[in-house]
Amino acid sequence: GGYGLDVSDIGADALRAGLAEARAHAGVLPALDDEVSAATARLESLELAAAAAPTVTAPATAPAAAPASGAAVELELDDLRRGTADFGAAEVIGEGGFGCVFRAAGLAALPDTPLAVKKGQRVRLSRFRSGKKGDMFLLLGSRATKVEWGSPLPVTETSYQYIVQAPSPEAAANKRLVYFMKFLEYPDRQIADDAYAEFANAPYKDIAAISKLVPRAKVARWISDARTPPTRMGLYGLLLGLSGNQTDASLMEKKISTPSEEFRLGIDGVMSGYLLLVGEKGLPLIEQLKLKNQFLVDANGKVLTDKKGRKKLVPFSESYAAMQALRFMWSYADGRIAKPRLRQSMRILLDRPELADLVIADLARWKDWSIQNRLMTMYDDKAFNVPAIKRAVVRYMLVCSKDLPKGKNKKKTAGPNPKHVDAALKHLAVLRKRDPKTVMDAERFFFLK
Repeated sequence: GGYGLDVSDIGADALRAGLAEARAHAGVLPALDDEVSAATARLESLELAAAAAPTVTAPATAPAAAPASGAAVELELDDLRRGTADFGAAEVIGEGGFGCVFRAAGLAALPDTPLAVKKGQRVRLSRFRSGKKGDMFLLLGSRATKVEWGSPLPVTETSYQYIVQAPSPEAAANKRLVYFMKFLEYPDRQIADDAYAEFANAPYKDIAAISKLVPRAKVARWISDARTPPTRMGLYGLLLGLSGNQTDASLMEKKISTPSEEFRLGIDGVMSGYLLLVGEKGLPLIEQLKLKNQFLVDANGKVLTDKKGRKKLVPFSESYAAMQALRFMWSYADGRIAKPRLRQSMRILLDRPELADLVIADLARWKDWSIQNRLMTMYDDKAFNVPAIKRAVVRYMLVCSKDLPKGKNKKKTAGPNPKHVDAALKHLAVLRKRDPKTVMDAERFFFLK
């Protein structure tokens, strides 16, 4: 997965305020436009949810004991139907911004007052959907101290059969994934989305275990089809990487090579699948187009320009996707590409100030101690004069200085330190003298497992 702002628990007022600030910087900070889009979508959903709740009012003679205006009141739907004569036309007293406004009386939720709410007060209802006999709904709940039920979801007969025939959550992972794989591009979008969610939540090892059962030709068609939801492209790239052949490798190479100024969801999965399929032979393509090149090029290597003759830059998102693919190969690909070769590819990105701090952290985790002198040079380079990069350099040296053989960190162990440890200790001494505040800041939240 990628990284992003989680706006799922943020309220509407906070989102509006945050969006007002963020939009002033749109187009300047990398990936901010995507975060703004996500936050805008969340705000719209909150406003739609509020709009969906009927608004109920009581006569203006409501007693003083009624809740203060604006306070939320929890009501059961049956009580509300009784209090408004089943939302009868005779009880409508007007219309507001969210629909009809009803008069309500005798609501059990507020026994101390004969009238439920003051005129104009909004009421938050328990989740419900209207329906008629024979309608089918799926009701999902999460269990904590008690079951918290979500909104009922309308389902078709086909959806119902899909649910009841699915293997239970306790069934073996391969059995479940093989079942859901048949529905990944099912015409019923509700079914297809649910099947995709099963794969999105599955560990890579479970997906890799069914690689021989992947419908390779179908997956290749899905990757080529412009109608395929972009959110699925990463999964399909991975599936094709596990099951594909040379023809599929050419398809993925074309997909990766296509110049694009847009943010391409899932292209990191396509790159990962491509490297799974072709191994080290695929690295030169990704290195040249995504890590080394500053500008977009066509199939012949010619730099592309816009209408004003300006060269088109390789988007940050494409370089970051390539970085994610390298990380995937390191963590999950079980030696498909030798680790020294992956380190070599990652080092290319040290030249990119916008990615350098992330790259330095990765190379520290990968124990690439060959770049110490290069990092010390970067520390004084104006192009890399960014606090995050400087802290990353210090933490790299801290990690390196503690990379001792097993048992070596015990006081009784004799013998010299490894060369990379002594070098890191010397560099840290220099940095402490030259930039004590940055070193202190970096050490403050430094933890080594």
